[in-house]
Amino acid sequence: MKLIFEYSYGLFLCVVIGGVALVLSTYIPLGAVAIAIVLGIFLGNILKLNKAFDSGISFSEKYVLSLAIALMGVNLNFSVLKELGTKTILLVVGAMIVTIMSSIVISKILKYNFKLALLLGIGNGVCGSSAIAATEKVIGVDKEEVGLSVAIVNFLGTIGIFLLPFIANIILNFTDIKSGILIGNTLQAVGQVVAAGFSVSKEAGHVATIVKMTRILMLFPLVFILILSFKQRTNTKERTFKLPKIPIFIIGFVLFSFVPTFGLLSDSVIEVVRKTSHFALIIAMAAIGLRITFNSILKNGKMALVIGGLIFIVQIVFSGTLIYFLY
Repeated sequence: MKLIFEYSYGLFLCVVIGGVALVLSTYIPLGAVAIAIVLGIFLGNILKLNKAFDSGISFSEKYVLSLAIALMGVNLNFSVLKELGTKTILLVVGAMIVTIMSSIVISKILKYNFKLALLLGIGNGVCGSSAIAATEKVIGVDKEEVGLSVAIVNFLGTIGIFLLPFIANIILNFTDIKSGILIGNTLQAVGQVVAAGFSVSKEAGHVATIVKMTRILMLFPLVFILILSFKQRTNTKERTFKLPKIPIFIIGFVLFSFVPTFGLLSDSVIEVVRKTSHFALIIAMAAIGLRITFNSILKNGKMALVIGGLIFIVQIVFSGTLIYFLY
C-alpha cells in the first residue's frame, strides 16, 4: 500500500497531462504524444515539483513506456505485405535505410551527437514517436534527447501534412497512386499519413496507409539490428563476445505482433490493446517531458531541428526521385 502511495502523485500527474494532451490533439494537428511532451516540459520548468512526484514520474518513463512498447506490437500486421508489389516493398526498405544512414552521415559532417541524430533518422525513417520509443533504450540516449527527437519529428510531420500533397500534386504532378506512395513513405505518424493522403483523394489515402503500415513493419527487424549493432560496438571495446540481451519489452513487442497477423484476438479487443498502448506512450512521454529543462532545449534544440529537417529532405528527395522514374 505504501509503495502504491509512493508512485501515485507522479503517475497521476502524468495521466492528467496525457488526458489533456489527448483532448488538445483534437484541435491541434501535432499529435497527442508531442503535445504531452510539450506540456510536460512547460509544467516541469514552470512548477517546482515536490520530491513526492519523482517516483511516479520515474515509474512512468520506465515501466509505463516499456508496457507501451510491448503492446505496440499489435500495430504490426504482416498480411499488409500482400497488398504491395515487390517494387514498392523494396522502395520502403531502401528509403528507410537511406534515411537512417543519412542521419549518421549528417551527424559526422556537422560533428553532432551521433545517437541523437540516429534517433531523428529512425523517427523520420520508420514510424515517428513509436520508433523512437522502441529504440531509445537500445541506442542508449538520455530522456532529454528522446523528448527533443519526438517533438522535432512530430513537428516536421505536421508540416509534411501540407507540404507532401503540394510536392506530389503541384511540383511532381503525380497520379493519386504515386502521391499515396510518396506520402506513405515519407510522413512519420499514421495520423499524418491519413490526413495528407485522403486530402489528395480516397485512392491516395488508401495507398498511403498501406505503404505506411509496411514501414511500421520495418521496426521489427530494425530493433534487432540495433541490438546486435550496439552490442557489437560494446563487445569490440571490451574485446569480448557475448550474445546480446534482448529487453523484455522487445520480446513482448514481437509476441503481440503475432496477434493481428494470425488473428488471435477479435478486432475489437485488438483496438482496445492499441488504444491502451497509445495512451501508455502518451503518459510516458509526459513523464519524459517533465524531466526536460529549457536550458537543454536552448542548447540542443536548434541544431537538432536543422539535422531533423535535413534528414526529412533527404527522405523526400530519395522517395520522390525513385517514384518519378520507376512508376
